[in-house]
Amino acid sequence: TLLQTPNQILQWEFQTLPASKPSLPLRMLKYWVRLKEKYDCPIEQVVIFLKSTRSEKVYTNQLVDTNTSHRYRVIRLWEQDPEQFLANPALLPFATLAFSESPTRLLEQVAAAVDRIEEPLAFTNISACTQLLAGLRFHQRLITELFPEEVMQESVIYQKIIQKGHKLGLLEGKLEGRQEEGYSIVRRLITRRFGSVSDQLLEGIQKLSVAQLEELSEALLDFETVTDIAVWLASHQQ
Repeated sequence: TLLQTPNQILQWEFQTLPASKPSLPLRMLKYWVRLKEKYDCPIEQVVIFLKSTRSEKVYTNQLVDTNTSHRYRVIRLWEQDPEQFLANPALLPFATLAFSESPTRLLEQVAAAVDRIEEPLAFTNISACTQLLAGLRFHQRLITELFPEEVMQESVIYQKIIQKGHKLGLLEGKLEGRQEEGYSIVRRLITRRFGSVSDQLLEGIQKLSVAQLEELSEALLDFETVTDIAVWLASHQQ
């Protein structure tokens, strides 16, 4: 989520778990460089971890490598005081994931706060978002007991998810064709830039996903030799 003001950019990165490829610290550095190049203003980066985990990666807030150092802020929701979220209707969905010695009691408090929202559209959408995030922590049965199911179905958030589900069935059928098309485009770019390359390298590229092929097609603009392709490929096949 990117919020731009006249003098600053605030980037929020939401993560359920710390798994990331490339690593989250490297991603945050890449985002910072791109934003700095485009807007040339102060940039504040915040990573918000939603789901409780014991992984040491959620305590990492910087990238340090040779002569490069980049820091960003990390918020672990399960360590946060829920009162700051309960006080603001727009933040109620995050309250479900905040610290509590009695999580069930906390969810009951959130449900009661949502029920007090008078504006109909805000009520349905905040209720839907609250249920979605609560699903990261609570059993569906408990959520259904505290939140009316029909409210969820009326929400534009819920409807958008349903629409995506319908589209997914269509997209899966097209995915294979997109992968073949992406591979063909990347291969033509490589041939035009570097001439012929080894079959082994092409086989590795052919195994990439559509998203990886798109990423490689952009990265090729910065590559100077075939070795750069091999190095990139090795880093994306681990």
